[in-house]
Amino acid sequence: MSEDNEADKTGVEEYPDDIEHSEAFGRLGALMSRLHAYGLETDLQPRGLIVVNARAAGCCAEVPHPADTVTCRAREEDGGRLWLFHSWGEPIAEADRIVDAALVVATTLGAPMGHGCGGE
Repeated sequence: MSEDNEADKTGVEEYPDDIEHSEAFGRLGALMSRLHAYGLETDLQPRGLIVVNARAAGCCAEVPHPADTVTCRAREEDGGRLWLFHSWGEPIAEADRIVDAALVVATTLGAPMGHGCGGE
């Protein structure tokens, strides 16, 4: 096999990962927008969506506010479909269930439930 063929093969193998990453990043972006309705601060980074409830006290000096880094990745137990996960690895919801996921994250971080309902 020539080097050109190996390069082509490598490019083909990497393409699906790029698609999954862009889909995951898009889902995290949608979650970020929804979490703003709960008054939560967010920061979308390549490693995940950092979510902070700056209105609540954290557990200690090292963690001044409740926070989580939500990631989006394939869940093997669900046939490889994209799911959202807490930083400690617990599944939150399927990645296309943004409203449900936002409620779980907001509840976990102690956000007031008077926000974000929007009649839903």
